[in-house]
Amino acid sequence: MMTPSKHMTHSHPHSNAKGNSLRLVAWETTRNCNLACIHCRASATTGPHSGELATQASFRLLDQIAEVGNPIIILTGGEPLLRADIFDIAQYGTDKGLRMVMAVNGTLITKTIAQKLAAAGIQRISVSLDGATAESHDSFRKVDGAFEGTLHGIQLMKDAGIEFQINTTITKTNLNEIPAIQQLAVDVGAVAHHIFLLVPTGRGKYIVDQEINAAEYEKTLNWFYDQSQCTPLQLKATCAPHYYRILRHRAREEGKTISFEAHGLDAVTRGCLGGLGFCFISHRGIVQPCGYLDLNCGDVRQTSFADIWNHSKIFSSLRNFDNLEGKCGYCEYKKVCGGCRARAYEASGDYLAEEPLCSYQPRAKRKTQKRDRSSAVTGDNMKLR
Repeated sequence: MMTPSKHMTHSHPHSNAKGNSLRLVAWETTRNCNLACIHCRASATTGPHSGELATQASFRLLDQIAEVGNPIIILTGGEPLLRADIFDIAQYGTDKGLRMVMAVNGTLITKTIAQKLAAAGIQRISVSLDGATAESHDSFRKVDGAFEGTLHGIQLMKDAGIEFQINTTITKTNLNEIPAIQQLAVDVGAVAHHIFLLVPTGRGKYIVDQEINAAEYEKTLNWFYDQSQCTPLQLKATCAPHYYRILRHRAREEGKTISFEAHGLDAVTRGCLGGLGFCFISHRGIVQPCGYLDLNCGDVRQTSFADIWNHSKIFSSLRNFDNLEGKCGYCEYKKVCGGCRARAYEASGDYLAEEPLCSYQPRAKRKTQKRDRSSAVTGDNMKLR
C-alpha cells in the first residue's frame, strides 16, 4: 500500500454523513503476476484470472470513486503492468483529477514503460524489496533475477522522473535485514520506506510460522520510530497499527508534541484505516475494508461505489470504535491504533476481535487488576482479624 507524501496531501471536500473521508483506494486491477511471492495476499499467478473489470467498467469505477471524493488511487495487483490497458486507466484517472499511483514489482519496467507511466500522470510508484541481497530477495519472490530486475526498473523510473518508495514485508526470514534494506532504499534514491507486518492471508497462510511474534513486533516498531528521527526517508508502518501507540508513547516520553512538522503523516492518520479512510477493490469489483480482510462489502457491478462506501454495514461497524472487542475495546489507544482487523479475523473469525499480536496491556485493564489485587489483600486482612 502507498500513502500520500508531503507533496501529495490534499483536502477531502467530499465526505459521507459520518465524516469518513475517502483518502485511499487500493484497486487490484489484475490478479495476474509474473512472480510467485511466498507472502502474496492474492496468491497471484500468471493466470488467466476471469472476471476482471474491463476497460469501460474500469472507467465507470473511477467515475464513481470521484463522486465520493478525491482519494489517491493505488493501481495494484498482481502485477498491474500485465494489463494492456493500464496506461489508459491511469490516464483516465489523472484526467478526472484523481491522484494516480501504482504498486509494481519493478521487473517489467522498461524505458518505454517508464515514460508511459510518467505521461499517464502516475505520481509515485511503490516497489517491493524484501531482501537486501539477490539471494534473500529472490528467495522471497521465488524467481531468480528478481532483485537485479527490480533495481534496473527503479533506475529507469528515476530516469523518467517518477518518484518511488520501497515496500518491505517483514517476516522472521528478513527481520535482521531490515536496516540494510532501509539503507538500500536510501542508496537507490527512494523517497519513502514502508514496512508491512505479515498478515497470514493468501500464500501468507503457508508461511505463518515465519510471522514475527508480539515481542519482535514491538521491538521492530520501536526501532522504526528511532529511524524516523534520523533518516531522510518518509517512513510508514502498514498493517502495524501498534506503531501509532508507540509513536505517541515515545513522543510523550521525550517531551515532544505530535505534529505534522515533526512526525509527518503519522501525526494526522491512524493505524487501521480499513473502512474508515481506505478501502480495497478486488479485480472482480468486490469492495473490502482492505486487501487482507476478505469481507464482501458490496459489488461495484451491482451497486454504486458511493452506496457501498456510505452504507455498507461492515464499514459502519468498523467506524464505531465502541464495537471493538477484547482489550482493543477498552484500550486508551483504540482511536489511533484500532488493532489489525484482518489479523484479528484470521485468528478468530471475528474482525472486531482484539488484535492477536499486541503485547500492550491497556491502562483500564491494569487499573482493574490493581483494584482486584487490593480487594484480595483487604479480604485476606479481614480474615486474619
